[in-house]
Amino acid sequence: MKRVLLIEDEPGLVLTLTDRLRAEGYEVGAATDGPSGLERAWREAWDVILLDIMLPGKNGFDVCRDLRQKGVTTPVIMLTARGQIVDKVLGLKIGADDYLTKPFDMLELLARVEVQLRRTPASSSAPHVFTFGNVVLDARKAEVTRGGKAIDLSAREFLLLKYFLEHRGDAVTREQLLNDVWGYHAMPSTRTVDVHVAWLRQKIEPIPRHPQHLLTIHGIGYKFVG
Repeated sequence: MKRVLLIEDEPGLVLTLTDRLRAEGYEVGAATDGPSGLERAWREAWDVILLDIMLPGKNGFDVCRDLRQKGVTTPVIMLTARGQIVDKVLGLKIGADDYLTKPFDMLELLARVEVQLRRTPASSSAPHVFTFGNVVLDARKAEVTRGGKAIDLSAREFLLLKYFLEHRGDAVTREQLLNDVWGYHAMPSTRTVDVHVAWLRQKIEPIPRHPQHLLTIHGIGYKFVG
């Protein structure tokens, strides 16, 4: 059963959407404000998130941005009564996958949910805990520990490490990393990647100057082993 998280503060809409989604065979969870929605989206596994923009405590833009910074890749469909193009563009730029303006037809919402599920067929079964040496990365909690103690990684360092672990054993180029981790398709220099790799080594390698896991492949880029 696919799981849908509804982050919406209008009680009537929450009830209507919950009933219809459950009738369609989905398991539905709900949160009625930004902070609790962010917590549930981060801590639990979902297949799709329906996210309102005008929320108490923290607006939907901030919730979506924070989720992406924490490494949560679950598809997000933003729901809002605001229909300006600038809002749609902002939502997509900060990581939303789709945008639906209220009032919307229920059949259209269901179709958009199905589209996102087809795009991420293995999202719910994908591994979320990675280990190497005495380091553990939990993607759902956006936490990294070393020997049981938390490692303080920036959002970019976390995403970079997660990418390497997902592509363990593969040689990846700096251009791939810029495209897939930074989201850039053109950069004046790949030095950005090298700097972040150096910072990451300082935090995860037993001897940073002689890395055992995050290896440099000369003329190509990097490879994660172990």
